[in-house]
Amino acid sequence: MNKRDLVVSLSERLSLTQSQSVEIVNAWEGVLTDALQSGERLTLQGFGTFFAWSQTERTGRNPRTGETCRIEARVSVKFKPGKFLLAALNEKKNDCQSTNENKDETI
Repeated sequence: MNKRDLVVSLSERLSLTQSQSVEIVNAWEGVLTDALQSGERLTLQGFGTFFAWSQTERTGRNPRTGETCRIEARVSVKFKPGKFLLAALNEKKNDCQSTNENKDETI
């Protein structure tokens, strides 16, 4: 799903125009960026947490030439999924496990 797909999905689910949905998505991007730039974590209870982390400077290697080079320190973003998001993603897996457990009991 890309930004355009997200806008269309939001407009359908919330009965909004696509321009209103674009404003919501852009506002969300701004809030997330501002929070991460100021060193804050952004947590959506049950969904997950976005947080910035610092990658240290390190030595890397160019795979084409084999030449070593310095990779500068930088800040990156990580996302830790929440309990409810993980449960929703693994819902089908749990159904299969319970089916297999029932088969073992009948044998």
